[in-house]
Amino acid sequence: MTYLDYSATTPVDKEVLDSFIKAAKYIGNPNSMHTLGIKAKHLIDASTNQIAKILNIKPNEIIYTSGASESNNTIIKAIEQFQNRGKHIITTSLEHSSIYGPLKQLEKKGFTIQYAPLKNGIVDIEKLKKLLTEDTVLVTISMVNSETGLRQPIEQIGKLLKNYPKIIFHTDITQAVGKIKFDLTDVDAASFSAHKFFGFKGIGALYKKENLNLEPLISGGKSTTNFRSGTPPTELITSLAKALRLSYQNIDEDYQKVKKYNQVLKKELQKYKNVFINSNEFSIPHILNISIKNIKPETMLHSLEEKDVYISTQSACATNDASKAVFALTNDIEKAKASLRISISKKTTDQDIENFKKAFEESYKKLGGIS
Repeated sequence: MTYLDYSATTPVDKEVLDSFIKAAKYIGNPNSMHTLGIKAKHLIDASTNQIAKILNIKPNEIIYTSGASESNNTIIKAIEQFQNRGKHIITTSLEHSSIYGPLKQLEKKGFTIQYAPLKNGIVDIEKLKKLLTEDTVLVTISMVNSETGLRQPIEQIGKLLKNYPKIIFHTDITQAVGKIKFDLTDVDAASFSAHKFFGFKGIGALYKKENLNLEPLISGGKSTTNFRSGTPPTELITSLAKALRLSYQNIDEDYQKVKKYNQVLKKELQKYKNVFINSNEFSIPHILNISIKNIKPETMLHSLEEKDVYISTQSACATNDASKAVFALTNDIEKAKASLRISISKKTTDQDIENFKKAFEESYKKLGGIS
């Protein structure tokens, strides 16, 4: 099997699975006062400290959630409590559906949503500055777009927004964690999921600066914080910390490996007359978005699948026929309708790349492309 859909989800690393199994032996509820509960709590606290150290944040700034979608909903829906500051929100046309969903709900409640201008897919910071008003309460911009790999200058945006203390700055870092280095110093909140960096599905986190008080999305009952109720999942939290630690162990070396494969694929795909590469120089190498003229993306996807090669059309959570992100980048509706996403990881091998090249050529010719 040749798996090139890592941006949708990653397989669980064996060491992460081992960590989960070991933690499962701590059967006590971490909120219980007896010895079994205390042992489980100590394990969670140690994991939280590890995560905080890696991301350069404080342990009490970590809220465990079921994943980035819940984290995004938690921070965005909580903005309603700050409407006395203003009801103007700025985002981009490159966000995940779990950003747009809660934003639409706020819009129905009288909030105004405005989209930051892009230049080559990147937020134009000077134009963003002109959008800021006395009524702006939230800016939410993903660090890396899941379909095109575009990496936004979150650090620069954060420095700009430091001059506007009443504005909350949130970023979805789901596609960045474990792939690239970044700095959350000037970010108020950030969301991520473990299953994007070889951890389990069903566990993620919301980083929230300690001085930012939010109304919880899930209320009732004690947990690791006051901002999200529910029995803390010891095994999932422990395995998340393990996955994060492993993902940053050799991050520079892993990045260069992925970059090499990205360049090989680009060179190969440029041979085909009807293939257009949408990802640009601002995209991280882990994601390569392409469009193929006259071949439906789902047709190509299933043709590759027959050869045991797996890629993706759009984001796994996308709901539209045309990719909103690809259209925002290319301003070409045909390319947006025909987009495919190839996503590479540190687990990708030379054989995977060769398998893809062979399968793609065969499928391209079979489906009517011109070699």
